[in-house]
Amino acid sequence: MSVGDSPLTRASLLVQLRDGANQAAWQEFMRVYGPLVYGFARKRGLQDADAADLMQDVLRSVSTAIGRLDYDRAQGTFRGWLFTITRNKIFNFLSARSARPQASGDGPGSHVLDNVADGNDGAELWELEYQRRVAALAMERIRSEFQDNTWQAFVSTAVDGKPAADVARQIGMTPGAIYVAKSRVLARLKEEVETLRRQEEG
Repeated sequence: MSVGDSPLTRASLLVQLRDGANQAAWQEFMRVYGPLVYGFARKRGLQDADAADLMQDVLRSVSTAIGRLDYDRAQGTFRGWLFTITRNKIFNFLSARSARPQASGDGPGSHVLDNVADGNDGAELWELEYQRRVAALAMERIRSEFQDNTWQAFVSTAVDGKPAADVARQIGMTPGAIYVAKSRVLARLKEEVETLRRQEEG
């Protein structure tokens, strides 16, 4: 399986990442995991530019450490290792920011630091962001398997939450056909998500 076909980082891609000149492997890694790191940073209280900078910082750390990483599934998942790096970078960033003088005396990152001190390391949030990323990747992969109106019926009802009757009027389908279309895509999406999870764990 080529890097372009590899939807989630697993042992084969990790080996390729050790070659710093392998641009295809790094592009695939960034496509899969960059949004995960960025989204998690935003949810932990970082502004857009700071989250983007942190994402680059995490990727640099991965690039530096990947040559020393021996992938052993028994030792935990790659995304668990990536979570640890990301969590530590965010903590360091927020600690440094809260140490700077604030006019109000209560920096915007203080509540996040309080959560970390209380043991809320963001593991559940990280897993939620990961699940969202997997779903997005799965949707990208299966999109071409469906006709436009079937896909639109799915997105409008399952993603956007619009009533089937409204969507039916908009795209010229019966409400029954909307439900069938939604069910078909959801079944295929679930299948693809499971495939992606197995590939990452393999």
